[in-house]
Amino acid sequence: MIRNKGNNIRILLVAFSNSIHTARWINQLSGQGWDIHLFPSVDVIWEVGKHLKNVNLYHSFYSSSLSGKPLECDQSVKMHGMPVICPYLSRYLAYGGRALFHLKWKGYQAHRLARLIKKLQPDVIHSLEIQGAGYLVSDVKKYYRGQFPPWLVTNWGSDIYLFGRLDGHVDKIKDVLSACDYYSCECQRDVHLARQMGFGGEVLPVMPNTGGFDLERVAELRQPGLTSARRTILLKGYQGWVGRALVGLRAIALCADELKEYKIVIYLADNDVKIAAELLSKTSGLEIETVPLCSHDDMLRLFGRARVYVGLNISDAISTSLLEAIVMGAFPIQSCTSCADEWIVDGESGLIVPPEDPEPIVAAIHRAINDDRLVDHAAELNEGVARERLDQSLIRPRIIEMYSNIVAKTHGKHR
Repeated sequence: MIRNKGNNIRILLVAFSNSIHTARWINQLSGQGWDIHLFPSVDVIWEVGKHLKNVNLYHSFYSSSLSGKPLECDQSVKMHGMPVICPYLSRYLAYGGRALFHLKWKGYQAHRLARLIKKLQPDVIHSLEIQGAGYLVSDVKKYYRGQFPPWLVTNWGSDIYLFGRLDGHVDKIKDVLSACDYYSCECQRDVHLARQMGFGGEVLPVMPNTGGFDLERVAELRQPGLTSARRTILLKGYQGWVGRALVGLRAIALCADELKEYKIVIYLADNDVKIAAELLSKTSGLEIETVPLCSHDDMLRLFGRARVYVGLNISDAISTSLLEAIVMGAFPIQSCTSCADEWIVDGESGLIVPPEDPEPIVAAIHRAINDDRLVDHAAELNEGVARERLDQSLIRPRIIEMYSNIVAKTHGKHR
């Protein structure tokens, strides 16, 4: 029988240990008295997020200072594995140790996870993201002996929408979806895709994977006054396998004459984007700044000073940046390959554009900087959306209820 004592629910999360999204999800579970465990889908000792709190973390190796406090972690994080005392050598020793384990035992990470499941007997296994965590849990379940705990799979970003169209991933995704019991995601689009790929279990309520916002607190980070009074254009700087920031820069270059009174701010900029931005600034005379990594509050302040936010990618679920724009009153211009149409009304509360054609993006920027009424009305509409769908005081109880219902259903089956 699945282990549970009263309300002390035991949850085993399988996810990236260095992801801010993982940390934010775990933080929503604090205060429940639950027993939370995190098994890293990537076993890399230095990829441990400093935002993690109140969790048991299982890396093969971990480094600690002389005082025993885990490096880069909150003191509430309990590290499990082999301690490496010298912080300066920990990366190399851990890398060599893992390499030897993988050489001797094929499927070493899956073997570790299977042993942990046997030991913990969690009430719920929850894999956050599919290509790493989902595939790993699927491999374990195929050879696991005994009763496997209820398994919840959460779809992140492009897990199905993009990878579900790639030959090397289709069968693996189908294996995950056919083996898990529960499925959660951020978009109704992805619910339909999961069903098409064979998921037959229970779909949980669609909600943002990063949880909600403390709307009263973040309102203090917004520039006072109307959005139309702002003079910053904010561009998401990702350029790579999904990001298309260079297309955004091309669009800005094409309408540079209209943007002389604006400051262009690029965040999360890749090196290619930084170079292109510097060159564009020198050739166009535009004021362009690429901002370094900063705290979440500082990021929200950027959104709170922006008249327009531009986010372009060839695949995503609901972009967290889009939600931040909605909350902070910036007018969103978002690519059509995310689930933006489930959050904004094209032409009213934002503009939805193709990710790889600069001309429609130019038209969207032109409209957003010349139509004060549009951007101010959009801010009002999006403020209502934030109150209804992004308030953490509404989302957090739904998450708590989600886990509680899974455990209650499981115990009902085993009476």
